Amino acid sequence: MTGAAAAREGWRAQLSLHYRRDGLRTLAHDRHEGPLRVLRRLYPEGPGICHHVIVHPPGGIVGGDRLAVDVRLDEGSHALITTPGATRFYRSAGAEASQRVRMSLGAGSRLEWLPLETIVHRGCIAESHLTMTFEAGAEAIGWDVLALGAPAAGERFDAGRFIQHIEWPGRWLERGRIDGGDALLLQSPLGLGGHTTLATLWFAAAPAIESSRREVLVDAARALVGDAQAGVTAPEPGLVVLRVLVDRVEPAMTLLRAVRAAWRLAAWGLEGVAPRVWST
Repeated sequence: MTGAAAAREGWRAQLSLHYRRDGLRTLAHDRHEGPLRVLRRLYPEGPGICHHVIVHPPGGIVGGDRLAVDVRLDEGSHALITTPGATRFYRSAGAEASQRVRMSLGAGSRLEWLPLETIVHRGCIAESHLTMTFEAGAEAIGWDVLALGAPAAGERFDAGRFIQHIEWPGRWLERGRIDGGDALLLQSPLGLGGHTTLATLWFAAAPAIESSRREVLVDAARALVGDAQAGVTAPEPGLVVLRVLVDRVEPAMTLLRAVRAAWRLAAWGLEGVAPRVWST
């Protein structure tokens, strides 16, 4: 597609990530089409855990853009995936933008899906769609952090539409439509109460999390919540979810990183090593 055509029709980008276990090492293979690719592959914890940093070089997603990420983990592999900065959905002239992520975890594999926040700017028309499937013994820690507008710059999300979809087919479904003109949803105490950052952190395991282990995860998260507007639940046997509602991204990310570290230690016996890109 030429630059002019891309400007009219939007970017089409796809990234496929495949992880497999080879002895003590998790090997990674990536393939990309369009402006979506791996920036770095790192092993700061040793050869068993592959840290991947993925980037979208255009720097933002606009109307008509279609991004897709396919993640596949073979048996026994362990991958951590993050981004170096926020994902931004910008104002649209009418076309919808979308980002779709599919994650397939093989038996006994572990995935950490830890992208930095998604910022939806005034006037965007967009959808974020994440689907995950698990084979027996697979486990994942993941999060989704959504910021409405750019309050620090005086920009409210008072126009546009964003659809947020997280699904574990047959087990868990989170789907919400946020309309910038829906003052009842955005401002009501029965809705978002004027808060502009929504965050969800989950620990998922197939076929289930042993009850005593699930209680440890819930207690670890509750111990860190403090006075934040947040709640921890175990809505089904294979899932623990932390939900957070705040006014800025920074306190949400601080809490999620702390709980992720606590869960990592409690569930996997691993220290909460942070991706290097978070400190650069």
